[in-house]
Amino acid sequence: MAPRDKDFLDISDHSGDHLRHLFDVARELKDGTRGGRPLEAKTLAMIFRKSSTRTRVSFEAGMTQLGGHALFLSDRDSQMGRG
Repeated sequence: MAPRDKDFLDISDHSGDHLRHLFDVARELKDGTRGGRPLEAKTLAMIFRKSSTRTRVSFEAGMTQLGGHALFLSDRDSQMGRG
């Protein structure tokens, strides 16, 4: 199984056991059998190259439900839009 702090960049970086574990945890979170607020005191910064309302709203809702906070940054709100 991969370490807890390993980034998920490519599916081939993870073993079958680890992927099954991730799906088990996701199922528990979805059906409410895994309690608590696992993302409490965590912030997700969302930066989109192209506007995506559906993705933005989904991530904001998910972060809120899990106890975290989502922050949307656009080109106009940051220095990313400058050369």
